[in-house]
Amino acid sequence: MFHSIPPAMLERMKFLETRDIEDRTDGTPRIQRLRQIPPETGKFLALLAAGAPDGDIIEVGTSAGYSTLWLALAAQTTGRRVTTFEVLPEKVELARETFRLAGVDSIVKLIADDARKHIERFDQIAFCFLDAEKEVYGEIYEMVIPCLVKGGLLVADNAINHRETLQSLLDHAMHDERVDAVVVPIGKGELVCRKV
Repeated sequence: MFHSIPPAMLERMKFLETRDIEDRTDGTPRIQRLRQIPPETGKFLALLAAGAPDGDIIEVGTSAGYSTLWLALAAQTTGRRVTTFEVLPEKVELARETFRLAGVDSIVKLIADDARKHIERFDQIAFCFLDAEKEVYGEIYEMVIPCLVKGGLLVADNAINHRETLQSLLDHAMHDERVDAVVVPIGKGELVCRKV
């Protein structure tokens, strides 16, 4: 899967990686930064999503579409589509440009709205990547877990670098009898929950 990333997708990934580094060092206000996952986390997500059971692949928090491209690789491999949600208009425009330039707009559906208004329509979620504002994680978690298929995965970003903010969610997930959960120390830390 990683050995055959299409050139247009690879080019856009490199562009977004460079821009993300610049955003973190040039004084760009936090809300305007891409704040995206590192490449190793992208590969990890693609591997997990490609091995997920049948069902929908969704993402909460698109930003400029970098993580979505990794999920799109998994979707292409498994003959699925990705639905991704973003609320900030400037990020929506960047993501649309990303999907067009990377040639994945036929397998990525971008919804410019709050995911909480739509998640319950997905009753067969195989994989969900959660990378939004941390204060909505608990609510999104409680919406997604009942909609996961057996063996389906919820992966939440920033489980290590925002551990203090997310501690109650992490504790809840570790004791939630509906899932098996672990924090994987890759990138900024990924909470991985598998529906039992």
